[in-house]
Amino acid sequence: MPLIIRDTLFPEVKIISGTRFRDERGFFVEKYNEKEYLELGIPRFVQDNMSESSLGVIRGMHWQIDPEAQGKLVTCLSGSILDIILDVRKDSSTFGTSVALDLTSDNDDCVWIPSGFAHGFQALSDSTRVHYKVTNFWSKECERSINPLDNDLKLPWKDLTPIISHKDAEALSISQIFNDTL
Repeated sequence: MPLIIRDTLFPEVKIISGTRFRDERGFFVEKYNEKEYLELGIPRFVQDNMSESSLGVIRGMHWQIDPEAQGKLVTCLSGSILDIILDVRKDSSTFGTSVALDLTSDNDDCVWIPSGFAHGFQALSDSTRVHYKVTNFWSKECERSINPLDNDLKLPWKDLTPIISHKDAEALSISQIFNDTL
């Protein structure tokens, strides 16, 4: 079953959808096909993660650097999220630019986020479940975070009372991390 690929502002970041087949039992959709993903240039995944969040929770902005850089394939399994991808490749012409996507359990979209991009999302419903496959294992030494509420980023979070972890609240701003290059 062929995947449907849509581009984003960043040529490397792709929205990927399967074809939904419905009948009296419900529906079926193929979300991941290793052969097709490898043909798209997306590497193999080594780990699957899932989170559950309540309305307003913001998780992010996170990424990993070499040698443990991660690509992520993100899907919303229940509820809905505002998914934000931020270019943190310092030499990129789009450094510091973000793209926001709506991912819901009602659409069959997932988003491929290669290494070099920070990722975060905001839960837009209660009991929102997000599943993401990653191309490398988590590494404390290689993990990086930007405070998701950093005013310099101008991220388009929804007007909900934000709930963020202590770790994310204590994260540095993008200008502190990248020495005022914005």
